[in-house]
Amino acid sequence: MARKKITVVGAGFVGATLAQRLAELELGDVVLVDIPQTEGMPAGKALDIMESGPIYGYDSRVTGATSYEPTRGSELVVITAGIPRKPGMSRDDLLNTNAGIVRQVTESVVRVSPDAILIVVSNPLDAMCLVALRASKFPKHRVIGMAGVLDSARMRSFIAEALQVSVENVHAMVLGGHGDTMVPLPRFSTVSGIPITELLSKDKIEAINRRTRDGGAEIVNLLKTGSAYYAPSASVAEMVESILKDKNKVLPCAAYLEGEYGVDGVYLGVPAKLGARGVVEVLQLNLSVEERIELQKSAAAVKESCQVLGAAARSS
Repeated sequence: MARKKITVVGAGFVGATLAQRLAELELGDVVLVDIPQTEGMPAGKALDIMESGPIYGYDSRVTGATSYEPTRGSELVVITAGIPRKPGMSRDDLLNTNAGIVRQVTESVVRVSPDAILIVVSNPLDAMCLVALRASKFPKHRVIGMAGVLDSARMRSFIAEALQVSVENVHAMVLGGHGDTMVPLPRFSTVSGIPITELLSKDKIEAINRRTRDGGAEIVNLLKTGSAYYAPSASVAEMVESILKDKNKVLPCAAYLEGEYGVDGVYLGVPAKLGARGVVEVLQLNLSVEERIELQKSAAAVKESCQVLGAAARSS
């Protein structure tokens, strides 16, 4: 039986590390795509990953390409393409630049893989998901954003560190936009089923919440150049596995909402069941008044970004 085909667009640190993780998990054959200006770079990285196969024992084939034809018939496409924010660049500049990149990439992959599921990783994440949804004209359940899995993994790490327990015992829930307005939920974060509100003081929980929100910035500040890619690639791999194996794992990710949590018409981080269709179901938590207010604030910030994109599109 032929293996499934997975495309990763963007052969930078996130994309290339993801290609390696997908190959090691033997989830399918991987095509790593990047722009023609990079010449042999995606092919070189792909060959290097494939030559690790005999050592790690995986038979997944990894190929590199600078065109979309080799991606034809992909079951799943991950979009990591985009530029990081540069000195002197406003948030709106980054938003509009990456929107153009994500739009072009989406249109290109959809032409050759019209039945694929799309996972968007490019930032600003929630707004880029909406760009991909509109450009693809796919149903909403087939366009998903990776954010909450990463944010929750960071929170899990900090909880495990604070309590000196195994990360395997820790579950955490982070909702909302992927940025400063994300909403960590201590009430729904547990250690072997015990809410962390019963194990940690309010001050320690608030410190964990704050570090979770600043998780990406903390790594950027330490690296000086570049941003996180090990944990982001691991987060995407978990989503890909749940979809391609139809595991129906409940994972926090960016899904298009139409009334859930009182939010309509935007992508927002929520707990979602991921299976062969993509988003099988959005689960609605019974939030407190305070939690709901925080989530509404986060949704408002995402809507503001989307309005900037809309204004730019109308003026172009």
